[in-house]
Amino acid sequence: MAPERNPEEAQQAPRTLTDDQAERILAEMNEVIRAGEEMRKQRAEMISILVGLGWTQDRIARLTEMSQPAVSKHVAKYRASGDPLPPMGLGLDQYDVPWLEGRLWGLAEEIAANVPAGSASCTPFLDAVARGRTRFTPRHVDELRRLVEDDLLRHRARLGGSYRTAYDEISRRLDVPAKPARNAPAQAPENAPAQGTPQQPRETAAVRRTLARRLQRDRLTAT
Repeated sequence: MAPERNPEEAQQAPRTLTDDQAERILAEMNEVIRAGEEMRKQRAEMISILVGLGWTQDRIARLTEMSQPAVSKHVAKYRASGDPLPPMGLGLDQYDVPWLEGRLWGLAEEIAANVPAGSASCTPFLDAVARGRTRFTPRHVDELRRLVEDDLLRHRARLGGSYRTAYDEISRRLDVPAKPARNAPAQAPENAPAQGTPQQPRETAAVRRTLARRLQRDRLTAT
């Protein structure tokens, strides 16, 4: 039998949520919804990139787990744009800021995966990024750099020299980023295509980070 509640406690029990409680709950939901919308946009852009690289619709549908009609719709939109993206470069030696941020992100993830569980300084930051609670603002990138530096120092016996080499290159380039072409517009918003100049790629910053992150992780795994 459940214990009887004190009448005074029952009177004190809240009958509704406070504004602050509701705000926190809805903010968390909004983060999930926003992350889902952003990921759908990134996937659509990735499909365009894969088409530009010569991938077939069958292959794209299989790997994206999308239906053939859905992929065909994306491809038709890409081809009807009149100005499709050229095949993008996949070398790590690209020096726009989103690409470097993606490399730093991938490096941090490889560090966290190769040291004792929970011991990497950068793990809480990576968890926050995965949940959509932390974005790649200049302040947050500086924070991640400090965390990676700390991990490279504390775990240097466990991590190979390729980790330090990658970090040094990324860090140098972030300190002296590539200058935009003369008369080029400012860096595009997170989900808006940039202009097609050598220093300002046309892919969105979010997609460039995602690609560089994967390529950096693969490079470290292969070394």
